[in-house]
Amino acid sequence: MNEIIKNIEAAQLKESVTEFHVGDTVKVHARIKEGNRERVQVFEGTVLKRQGGSSRETFTVRKNSNGIGVEKTWPLHSPTIEKIEVVRYGKARRAKLNYLRERVGKAAKVKEIVR
Repeated sequence: MNEIIKNIEAAQLKESVTEFHVGDTVKVHARIKEGNRERVQVFEGTVLKRQGGSSRETFTVRKNSNGIGVEKTWPLHSPTIEKIEVVRYGKARRAKLNYLRERVGKAAKVKEIVR
């Protein structure tokens, strides 16, 4: 039974996934279905966390929209995600940046790494 599940999960993995880490600012291009039309919506923000592994891996992105913090969590290998662009590389010293939720303005920024 365990081997069957592993084979199914391996078939669901994407071939190429953009390399990004916690603290990076990314643009997530997600496909959205509205009735019979389909469009791509861009969500730009800071990666707060990555968790899980294999086909179950998820990542959470947070942005500030009109003074309100908005977070979205996506499965990394989801077919609704068209692509992930890294805009800025950030320096994070921990795996989960939950402390950014309480911060406002410049205090909510992550230091940038120039590569």
